[in-house]
Amino acid sequence: MAVISDEKSIKIFLDDLQQKATAIHSIEGLSDKLKSGKRLIIKFGCDPSRPDLHLGHSVPLRQFKKFQELGHEIVFIIGDYTAMIGDPSGKNKTRPSLTLEQTRKSGETYFKQVTKILDPKLTTIAYNSEWLSKMNFADIIKLSSKYTVARMLERDDFSKRFKTNIPISVHEFLYPLMQGYDSVAIKADIEIGGTDQTFNLLVGRELQRDYDQIAQEVITFPLLVGLDGKEKMSKSLNNYIGLNESSETMFEKCMKVPDDLLESYFRLTTDIDAKAYKTWINTDVRNAHFEYAKEIVRLYHGADAIEQAQKRYLEIAQGSIPQIIKTLKCEQNKMSIIEMLVVSGFATSNSQARQLVLGNGVKVDGVSVTDTYAIYDILNEPTLQKGKNSFVKFTK
Repeated sequence: MAVISDEKSIKIFLDDLQQKATAIHSIEGLSDKLKSGKRLIIKFGCDPSRPDLHLGHSVPLRQFKKFQELGHEIVFIIGDYTAMIGDPSGKNKTRPSLTLEQTRKSGETYFKQVTKILDPKLTTIAYNSEWLSKMNFADIIKLSSKYTVARMLERDDFSKRFKTNIPISVHEFLYPLMQGYDSVAIKADIEIGGTDQTFNLLVGRELQRDYDQIAQEVITFPLLVGLDGKEKMSKSLNNYIGLNESSETMFEKCMKVPDDLLESYFRLTTDIDAKAYKTWINTDVRNAHFEYAKEIVRLYHGADAIEQAQKRYLEIAQGSIPQIIKTLKCEQNKMSIIEMLVVSGFATSNSQARQLVLGNGVKVDGVSVTDTYAIYDILNEPTLQKGKNSFVKFTK
């Protein structure tokens, strides 16, 4: 694919980028590189401890797609070596370190997920152990000499921990240096990340100068707030919309986006014109949610999946049992409600199953279950429901 570098195309690209990015270091340098005609290397560092992607990840991924449309290459750096250190999480503690085997296993799923959005021909996965594992102690000392402790303490989470007397291990200072060195190793032209990674990305920019390379341009994007309306989207906080989730689950979760965040969800995760989605939101916010849900399902499952996903959502919203639900075959003719909850995966233990029943969170065939000793005839193909949207039909 040829690189597109004419002024009109670059202007359209940069205008769109500036509307969505939080910061660009620097816009002049980025413009010059895009107009150079060179196929640029766009870097993105990935945390292998969380390989499952969600809509929060789609914010930079969708911008990568636009870089690819201009003919540029995306390189995902799986931090298998840096993950063995454990990057400070921002919650005033250090992430648990992982083994090399654990990080490789997680990284293997990444390519399949990102190519739901990106062109695989212009997408590369690399592991930073390829170069970091080859560095000797003298190399590490040379790298460490590039930054002072005072500069490291400018990083927000280090600064907070230092001021509140929460220990910072010396090896943690190596993390931003190692991540920055990744840019040196692949000769990155541009690096993209969330606003929480700004410090590390700028370290890479400075290290490239120290190693006599042209400094990468750095682009940061806002962190997508999760469905709880408070914290950034995260699987660990269960406030996410996963890229690999079913169309039905995606649709339902999209309908739960807080009203005051819907505009930013449209802006950051879709290409729908701002005038259109602002009109929808100001006219009828519920209808705007439907339009958003339909667009997200279209993007990740195709237009053919929209009707069924919307139909299932409406059935659940009206208190009905959806027509299409998971079926579970059983050998027993009869099962207790506790067994059904555990076998279906709705509960991880008998005690948790009892709590669900006692908490009025369980129905069978649309009828609330309050008796923890209730028995059901599987020959009747009972439908078990947990909460508002989890269903399974038992059959022989």
